[in-house]
Amino acid sequence: MRPSTRSGHSTRSGRRPRASRRSRRVEWERGTAKRPSDRELIEAAKRARLKAYAPYSKFRVGAAVLTADGQVFTGANVENVSYPVSLCAERVAIHQAVAAGHRDLRTVAVVADGKEPAMPCGACRQVMAEFGVRKVIVATPNGRTRVRSLRQLLAEPFLPERLLGKAKGGRRS
Repeated sequence: MRPSTRSGHSTRSGRRPRASRRSRRVEWERGTAKRPSDRELIEAAKRARLKAYAPYSKFRVGAAVLTADGQVFTGANVENVSYPVSLCAERVAIHQAVAAGHRDLRTVAVVADGKEPAMPCGACRQVMAEFGVRKVIVATPNGRTRVRSLRQLLAEPFLPERLLGKAKGGRRS
């Protein structure tokens, strides 16, 4: 007879089945699961990089986004022959998180081909600001890593309160 889990589902190997993304999130909220580390985010971005569609530049980029509740979403760059409509990995990952209902993002890890870590472009930095990203980790596949705050990368972002005509302190701009 096969061993079973608490829910009565049997497993082939006798081990408990892997937790779903939802159950890992619930465990993290209860404090019973650990929050993904920077290293784990970098590894997720490395895996995403392998899925990049970069037939023109051959420059593959992967990104992993950590949400406030501990979930991780990934993305890879998607090029188009008309370069301006190409998408950066950072924005693909952020849009995945937003499409899943997450608006409070904490960390973005980016892994790109090359000898030196590649910093996010201005458009990606602005999108990160929109969703509250605080920390940006950039790395190469061979392990060179740099960590920056978003404030270091984008000193004065254009935020929703600017669009609504409200400057800090309630003044009109």
